[in-house]
Amino acid sequence: MAKPNYSFEKRQRELAKKKKQDEKNARKREARGNGVSPAADDAGADATATPPAAAEAPAATPAAPAPRIHRRAPSSERTGE
Repeated sequence: MAKPNYSFEKRQRELAKKKKQDEKNARKREARGNGVSPAADDAGADATATPPAAAEAPAATPAAPAPRIHRRAPSSERTGE
């Protein structure tokens, strides 16, 4: 009897999960492109209108914040000497 290939099965699960996440992100991008938030699809006609500032300004992705670096103070500073 053949042994199950757990690595292959795990990889297939990971690929399916990634594909599902990519599809979800694509739906969100499309909804943002249409000016409709995904949660406000059934809210009515007012939710489909884009605000004037958003229509005039080009769509730009905000820059990611820089990572915070925590450093331990020298022992002389910690004791107050």
